Amino acid sequence: MSPAVSNADFNRALEIGRPPSVKKLFPNSKALIVSGKVIDRAMRKKGGAMTIASNGRNLPAITGTLLAAQRANAAVIIEIAKSESNYCMTNMWNLARRVDQQMNEFGITVPVAVHADHYGIKDEADFEQAKGEIPSLFDAGITSLAVDASHLPDDENLIKSLVLAPLIPSWAGLETEVGEIKGQTGLSTSEEALFLIQGLNAHGIFADWIALNNGTAHGIQSAEHGIHVDLTRSIHDALKPYNVSGAQHGTSGNDNARLARIAAETQTTKANVATALQMISWGVKVNEFGNAEVDSNGDFIKLQGQGVTEELWAKMKAYADEKGIKGGDYKKLNLPFENQLLAQPREVRERSIKAVEDFVYNLLTKVFNCSDTADLGIEAILEAGSHDLGPKTERSEDPAQWTEEKIRAKAAAMDTDKGEKGDFDD
Repeated sequence: MSPAVSNADFNRALEIGRPPSVKKLFPNSKALIVSGKVIDRAMRKKGGAMTIASNGRNLPAITGTLLAAQRANAAVIIEIAKSESNYCMTNMWNLARRVDQQMNEFGITVPVAVHADHYGIKDEADFEQAKGEIPSLFDAGITSLAVDASHLPDDENLIKSLVLAPLIPSWAGLETEVGEIKGQTGLSTSEEALFLIQGLNAHGIFADWIALNNGTAHGIQSAEHGIHVDLTRSIHDALKPYNVSGAQHGTSGNDNARLARIAAETQTTKANVATALQMISWGVKVNEFGNAEVDSNGDFIKLQGQGVTEELWAKMKAYADEKGIKGGDYKKLNLPFENQLLAQPREVRERSIKAVEDFVYNLLTKVFNCSDTADLGIEAILEAGSHDLGPKTERSEDPAQWTEEKIRAKAAAMDTDKGEKGDFDD
């Protein structure tokens, strides 16, 4: 742990900073798994800082991120999306167990939140399922959740978020979303973001983060497009009275300079990174934009002697070709090849982890301004004297102005452009 944090302070944070569900699951653990609120507060306290929300779809991504965080003394988030349970061994119910095990094995002492990302509500069936499923996530060690009903019209997004919010423990981190992550169409507006945050506020719900459609897409994308920094800053400025931070999705396709601007110029404290970590762990060449590079045939460039063995990569590529899997859909190789990836020789597994560690360490220290935020997270716990840091703001909106009838009327009066229709990936 950092020399700035005494053993007594760390042990006290371990005693009071872990949520009850985490303590129940891991009673003898020395892993400081905390609410997402702790991570957000640490970034806010440093200022101009955001941390990685590392997608844990494979074990090297989890381990490499944790080692980088320890090396940078940075508070971080490990996450998995609801949809990834369909193509990864890691899912929303075993993520905390994987994180706790790796933190104890490698002696990780920085605060880490375990986040269920893009808990998608796309229709009534999803909504009904969520009522029973969300509580089970917290039983399984999740400490932060993104309720993503952005696929629905604005009024339905807000109304369904209001219904589901009471299922989320008050101590847990909460992310909300306006505008699907779909690239350069249907960009979010201040009006849409205010509608969602104000409506939640009126009912005593205070999101820690809001995700926007600010020009990004998930997976591999063109480096010619990406985050609209000025748009993001203007929306965050409009939201300042509500003290909500930004969650940046779809970082691939954005160079380090643009990501550094997001950290420095906006209220963003959480930056999701997924595809780049997966590809790096496999030994695929990744450029500064976080995109996997391809050769003249459109095939990914596998670096000799890095990541998985050449023999295993050949099997993975042959499987992908047989199944018609291309580009960003290579993520669907995680599940069928999990056992073979874990069965690689020790030196191969270690070089995969090390590659992820070095990539994440560079982001944390040179791009995200995240160094030494671990100490600030521990300080936040000690100052609160609890695992529950409480909200960053208070109710300022009149609930009488945000009844269901008035919510629908307000939404109908908004002039919004949601962009092209489609089932956009989470």
